[in-house]
Amino acid sequence: MTAAGPREGTEGTTGTGAPGAVATFDLAMLTAYADLAVAQAAATREEVDALNVYPVPDGDTGTNVYLTLESARDALREAVAERPGDLRHALAAYSRGALLGARGNSGVILSQLLGAFVRRVRDAGPHDRSAPVFAEGMEQAAAAAWAAVGSPVEGTILSVARAAAQAAVQEAAHPDARLGAVVHTASVAAREALARTPEQLPVLARSGVVDAGGRALCVLLGALETVLTGETALTSPPVLGTTALPRAVPTDDLTEGGPAYEVMYLLAAEPEAVEALRAELAPLGDSLVVVGGDGLWNVHVHVDDVGAAIEAGVRAGRPHRIAVTHFAEQVERGRGRAAERRRTGRGVVAVAAGSGLAELFAGAGAVVVRGGPGRRPSTGELLAAIEQTGAAEVVVLPNDPDSVAVAEAAAREADARGVHVVVVPTRAQVQGIAALAVHEPGRPLDADVVHMTDAAGGARHGAVTVAATDAMTTAGPCSAGDVLGVLQGDFAVVGDDLLEVACEVLGRLLDGGGELVTVVAGEGAGDLAERCAAWVERTRAGVDVVVHRGEQPRYPLLVGVE
Repeated sequence: MTAAGPREGTEGTTGTGAPGAVATFDLAMLTAYADLAVAQAAATREEVDALNVYPVPDGDTGTNVYLTLESARDALREAVAERPGDLRHALAAYSRGALLGARGNSGVILSQLLGAFVRRVRDAGPHDRSAPVFAEGMEQAAAAAWAAVGSPVEGTILSVARAAAQAAVQEAAHPDARLGAVVHTASVAAREALARTPEQLPVLARSGVVDAGGRALCVLLGALETVLTGETALTSPPVLGTTALPRAVPTDDLTEGGPAYEVMYLLAAEPEAVEALRAELAPLGDSLVVVGGDGLWNVHVHVDDVGAAIEAGVRAGRPHRIAVTHFAEQVERGRGRAAERRRTGRGVVAVAAGSGLAELFAGAGAVVVRGGPGRRPSTGELLAAIEQTGAAEVVVLPNDPDSVAVAEAAAREADARGVHVVVVPTRAQVQGIAALAVHEPGRPLDADVVHMTDAAGGARHGAVTVAATDAMTTAGPCSAGDVLGVLQGDFAVVGDDLLEVACEVLGRLLDGGGELVTVVAGEGAGDLAERCAAWVERTRAGVDVVVHRGEQPRYPLLVGVE
């Protein structure tokens, strides 16, 4: 089926007679799309999350995409309220909101796609036809996304984006091409490319699923098609409804020696949790304001410890649209980069998957951001942590494969603000522990990063978890409830006893040599870590063992061998 393209420069209805469709790139189209994209991402979030090629619930692509789009939508609403009618300002805010709210690889790639596309639309002249502008924007977006990924592979969201872009360019080349038809063609091509992803990526074929990121992109293109043509009805309202809440206004004057940061965020939480939040935030600083209702609140406070203020929000509910202002930089803004020059020393930011791990990293001097499967940090949260260090040089330890891209996006943003940031691409919590153990802020940054990277790379890592669903692994099929042993990110052992599988994982890691074993106990692990340590001491003479209480969810045991 080919969609009837709307007339250029018109809006209201399309050739299909569907009411409310928008026919060109204007503010009405952008706001309608931002709302519908969030609604559709919310409606398909569980479906996309379920396209998980692993037997444990680590795949949260749908959630990451939803949160990224929600951040972009919220930033757009702020921009429209601030400067009504300013399309360029709104486009820039939407793109930046996606970047700062990006979570996981899927969120970062989506923010790259949106950023490149928005730049093309924003730079369009008043007489440019919207059909070729859309096609060129899609083409530039796909190219930017491929360039942003370190090792791009076929069978992912990248393949789907490229197929959609190529189809859009071909359709837009027709002299009478219309925007609705071009978007429809791109959407069809994306769905066809998605169906091919199992042929391109063997792990998808083995699991009988399509790529989750590609599916999410198809949802978003479908939302755009609906906005432009009105052919698909809106079936799911935004999860949180409106976010038009009163903006908190500071009531206390800033004083010498007072709190250094202003922290603001929206919070989805129950009323009883908000009362506890007020009690927790009050001792941290001043100018505390919490307003809202019906499950959504606007939180404002002046503090020195940004992380503590955000952590309090995490304990109360789900904070988003986090904004951190450093007052010293605000005061010095008119003096160029003077505030940046006052930053001294070197700091470390570490993502921690559990409360015990957070204490461990903080005790070693790092600013901690809570993360891990199911609650991976956003670009904005990592950027706030980088700012909180107050250092001129910052090393970021993402400690999770899906947080590496987010950390790199935060590093680029921080570099633009004058803070030199290096990401050591740690892909496991135990690699972060190893890297932080050799951190030495007294030596040159390059040398410090080399030592930390070598330590992380030299830490072979494993884990023990329990399968949540039936799946195919490297070790063969597994069923829900089976104990799984993970080696270097690969599900390589299937068994029915936690200790037996843990010892098998440790044995395989130690077969490659090693002098130090790090064992991190998770939530509800009992004495599993201590029993594993005893096994190592009994079977591997001369190998030292260190046990930590990490309290990470989903993984009763994390192990590292150096």
